[in-house]
Amino acid sequence: MTAGEKISLRPWGESDLEALVLLADNRNIWINLRDRFPHPYTRAAAEFWIAHCKAEPGPVTQFAIDFNGHAVGGIGLETFGDVHRVTAEIGYWVGEPFWGRGVATAALKRMTEYAFATFPFQRLQAAVFGWNAASARVLEKAGYVLEGRLRQSIIKDGRLTDSLLYARLRT
Repeated sequence: MTAGEKISLRPWGESDLEALVLLADNRNIWINLRDRFPHPYTRAAAEFWIAHCKAEPGPVTQFAIDFNGHAVGGIGLETFGDVHRVTAEIGYWVGEPFWGRGVATAALKRMTEYAFATFPFQRLQAAVFGWNAASARVLEKAGYVLEGRLRQSIIKDGRLTDSLLYARLRT
């Protein structure tokens, strides 16, 4: 059985608190995510996140990545508005013990299918830190195409780097 066959996406729940704190409180995770992802990742942060997800109106946009019955990461959509309303940004993270097992790629494929089936998006996109070759590869394996390199466009932990913009179109 492959990692993809063991992966499912499901809403976050209180039973995920311990796993979320354990896996998300990791500098190697935080360094590749936006600053709004807390570090250190505390129990209070996990409680806030789960409550936020449960209060989300309409179709779910934030999921736990479930691997063999346990939350091992997260994946979600951030919808754009106004003239960009046909576009959403997709983001994901997987706990370090599960890296290199195909978990992120399987989750991204499932989330992409869900997003296009559930919402009227024409485009899904993801921005990757220039130093994160592993995440770029996940996107490529899930059918996303590199559209551009935004030179020195982001800063994380005092390091200025490029942002790689990947996208996948509905058609």
